[in-house]
Amino acid sequence: MKSAFLLSLYEFMLQKRYAKRTIQTYLSWIADFIRFHQYSHPDKLNVTHVEAYLTHLAVKRKTAASTQATALNALVFLYGKYLEKPLPEDMNFLNSGRERKLPVVLTQQEVKALLARVSQQHYLLQQGAHGVVSPLSSLLI
Repeated sequence: MKSAFLLSLYEFMLQKRYAKRTIQTYLSWIADFIRFHQYSHPDKLNVTHVEAYLTHLAVKRKTAASTQATALNALVFLYGKYLEKPLPEDMNFLNSGRERKLPVVLTQQEVKALLARVSQQHYLLQQGAHGVVSPLSSLLI
């Protein structure tokens, strides 16, 4: 660790008895946050910088929602516990994750048209094309 800031943060987290894996993860995200803002000290960055970084994770890096949440937790720790400048709860950033798919629902008219079409195809398959009976005809009863 080359940064005096990250080293002091590491020692602070050890003193607070954070798990080593949590310390590694948080330091990694905080270092990435600092790099994203061209090595500006987090004390000089504000909530709009945090929002920009979290939106960047969702849009440009296309991170999973849990990954973005981990980065957010690291920054909440950094600002709330270490710098003692808590972030507001109502931050405005784009959340990661898949867009929810709407279920396809047919209207009554569409269902009737579909059933009419299927029964019409069933009739045509039973008649056969030029006397040939389709193997599908037994399936469409």
